[in-house]
Amino acid sequence: MFTCRHLLQLGLMAAFLTGCSSAQNRAATDTQLNAGAQPGSAAAALADGAVTRVRIGPPPGVGSASTIGSEGGAAPDNEQLSAVAAPDGRMRADVQAFIQQLSAERGLPASQLTGALADARYSATVARLIAPPPGRKVSRSWITYRSRVVEPKRIGWGVEFWQENADALNQAAQRFGVPPAIIVGIIGVETLYGRNMGSFRVLDALSTLAFDYPDPSKPERAQMFRSQLADFLTLAMQGRLDLQTQGSYAGAIGMPQFMPGSIMRYAVDGDGSGHIDLTNNPRDAILSVGNFLMEHGWERGRPVFAPVALPADAGRLVDGGLAPTRTWPQLQEAGATLGAAAMAGMAATDNGWQQGMLGVIDLPEESAGTAEYRTGTVNFFALTQYNHSYFYASSVADLAAAIQARMNGVAVRPAEVRPAQLNTPVDR
Repeated sequence: MFTCRHLLQLGLMAAFLTGCSSAQNRAATDTQLNAGAQPGSAAAALADGAVTRVRIGPPPGVGSASTIGSEGGAAPDNEQLSAVAAPDGRMRADVQAFIQQLSAERGLPASQLTGALADARYSATVARLIAPPPGRKVSRSWITYRSRVVEPKRIGWGVEFWQENADALNQAAQRFGVPPAIIVGIIGVETLYGRNMGSFRVLDALSTLAFDYPDPSKPERAQMFRSQLADFLTLAMQGRLDLQTQGSYAGAIGMPQFMPGSIMRYAVDGDGSGHIDLTNNPRDAILSVGNFLMEHGWERGRPVFAPVALPADAGRLVDGGLAPTRTWPQLQEAGATLGAAAMAGMAATDNGWQQGMLGVIDLPEESAGTAEYRTGTVNFFALTQYNHSYFYASSVADLAAAIQARMNGVAVRPAEVRPAQLNTPVDR
């Protein structure tokens, strides 16, 4: 499945930044998002770190820097602060080592890499946004989180996006087996269908986090951002991305908020133009999301959630992982039964979810000491590879169900919609 090395996202960087599997780290993501961060954004429980920066000048042997305005820094936002210069104005030794290693590994001209990085600006805004929100601990609330995602405006815009891009969505469904509603749901959660793709220069965001990550105790995260910066520079040197590309404060790009590494591995040229454009081309974005999910375990015709009635003590069945680990017979032994929808035949066409692996997930309401429990199929866990939060994956499914209901002409309130409506398989 998906490893730390491959992570995008979020618009989906919350997934990686909170770790690769633990329930505690997933909880940190959900807490941050409840505190006000946009679902799909780079939320993480990290500590602030002080960094000494110098104003951009023409460092000896490096060349002049761009005069484009800064997104933020230790000085006022309109002052330019280098992300790669040492106090003496020369390029930092760790940056030079990064350039030499990248050049040797990927055959990229060191002079071009040096010129590109000389233009990178440190952004204190990026560092601050990656850090956790100050103040008291925020309790996780599935109700609050869901209400921010499954809401009338996002549903209405989702219907419009579907209608405008029906051909591409159908193509993705046929090719990758991912229902249109799910793809629309992801793009809606990530960027409001392209309305909020981020205004940070990706070069600046990734350089800031690669070389001055705000939590020195997390060197693996700084290394991850160096890997993403390496992929971004590679794409730029290959002419596949512009060095001035803008994205999220974690370096995620376009309507689906793919990190550079995910663009390299999973992005699709949907219209055959010879160029992948996730920012301006909905067809490329749509097919790329479908390809990503297929590559991470999505199975054609399976629902996201199994129509299962769980026992009263369902919490003991939650392991907090990112892969399904239980069989249907095992859940039955633990007290699970078919839900009312399944008994009524509403989910009879889901192509054998009972033969696939399942996992019980929790959606807590911490202030009340309660939780909603659901039974995820392999397709739910494919969604968690896009973003590791159970809240995120469940909200995508619920938003998708609400949009599907509206497309079907069903007038329901967002709070009443559940993803059982996505149990119809995609035609082959």
